Amino acid sequence: MVIAKAWALKRHFDGFPKTSDFDLKKIELPNLKDGELLLESVFLSVDPYMRPYSRRDMKEGDIMIGTQVARVVESKNPAFIVGAFVVAGRGWRTHFISDGKDLQLLPSNWPESLPKSLALGTVGMPGLTAYFGLLEVCKMKPGETVLVNAAAGAVGSVVGQLAKIGGCKVVGCAGSDDKVAYLKKIGFDEAFNYNTVKSLDEALRKASPDGYDCFFDNVGGEFASVAINQMRKYGRIAVCGAISQYNDSVPQKGPYVQLPMIFKELQMEGFLVTRWNNRREEGLQALLKWVMEGKMKYHEQVTEGFENMPMAFIGMLKGENLGKAVVKV
Repeated sequence: MVIAKAWALKRHFDGFPKTSDFDLKKIELPNLKDGELLLESVFLSVDPYMRPYSRRDMKEGDIMIGTQVARVVESKNPAFIVGAFVVAGRGWRTHFISDGKDLQLLPSNWPESLPKSLALGTVGMPGLTAYFGLLEVCKMKPGETVLVNAAAGAVGSVVGQLAKIGGCKVVGCAGSDDKVAYLKKIGFDEAFNYNTVKSLDEALRKASPDGYDCFFDNVGGEFASVAINQMRKYGRIAVCGAISQYNDSVPQKGPYVQLPMIFKELQMEGFLVTRWNNRREEGLQALLKWVMEGKMKYHEQVTEGFENMPMAFIGMLKGENLGKAVVKV
């Protein structure tokens, strides 16, 4: 008999999440039936989307939503052998039983030398978000200038590198000098710390006096309101996230986007990566290839210990992570 540990949402977040909003539960798992398998989580993901989705999709007492890389421990399903690694979306739990339908095996050409945790980051959902957001929503073309905020995060760091691979000039902004140094190291043409610049408007203008063709927005709020005025004619804005607004108890009131959108004939489109589920394999193989060729660098913020999941989640929302935030069980 296996006792699984799981983190539940004790109470809905009011403003910034607190460790007291979570509850660690123990769940006794039944014996396997035919067609089922037992898995143990090896790495778990903490992501910004969990904050707004918890309010929309969860009730108090539910297990926190999320994905993991898990190893098959016991199997009564011929499609999955013991020791195989999969990506699953079973939330914050150490062990779980599956019939296999909700599992995705790691690509068969995954090299031994590559951390399996990358299947939650650069070669996983955040990487695919960058890939399809840039290619299908921003529709970037060689020679264009791409702006990305939260650029040292799991999605932003991939966006910038993909844009460089695609022959674009890339401007990124992040919230610390260390993050800015990292962006320069991985090939961003220009990068600045939005916490220390006197004027965001001036910093954006200085980084690209001719404006921006593509803006990949992970932050929303004031940043987006300023950046939209520096878009070039026929510019495209991919609205991926709004992390500046996720923890607000009172909604922000912002400037209105209509005038710059009309005068510059801009396109602004929100998207969820699940739109391209039918092209998942294409995206993963492209990202894996670039990582293996050294064209796509990655950095992970690894927190040790399942008991530290809430702390890792809160730290990620505060921007304490460089690259993808993961928890190693």
